[in-house]
Amino acid sequence: MQSISKKVILIGNFGVGKTSLTRQFVFQKFADEYLTTLGVKIDKKTLIINDIEANLIIWDIAGEVSQTKVPKSYYLGANGIIYVFDLTRPSTFKHIAEDLDYIKQMLPNVPYIIAGNKKDLLTEEQLQETIPQLPLPCEYLTSAKTGEKVEDMFYDLTKKMISK
Repeated sequence: MQSISKKVILIGNFGVGKTSLTRQFVFQKFADEYLTTLGVKIDKKTLIINDIEANLIIWDIAGEVSQTKVPKSYYLGANGIIYVFDLTRPSTFKHIAEDLDYIKQMLPNVPYIIAGNKKDLLTEEQLQETIPQLPLPCEYLTSAKTGEKVEDMFYDLTKKMISK
């Protein structure tokens, strides 16, 4: 079996659930308390896809995707990106397009996924009102709390990285 390592970065504003998504994916755990990430937190998980052992090194990057607040070195060597926003806070998805443009300048041709998190906090009606407000299409509506679509999202990104 072939074995590869891939660096995945989770980016997005404070409090959108990057750490919770990572914990749900790696440990199948969720904590209600807010866990502030300082700098970067790194976790690892291995997936087997099409007879390939993909060793994911998951970088949970603190804060926002700002040119002044996040060291560029955190992004270097990334093979995949998950941009996370909070479906309940429009301020967290206002700048998705600009943030992704900034990231794509540093990481051209790196596959990415846009994930709207905290789906469990919205009714179906609220969700249908929120989706048209999004500046870009969102591939995954996730819930770190329930685990909904979390594993699917990481598997999908891993498949994209393997096929690159």
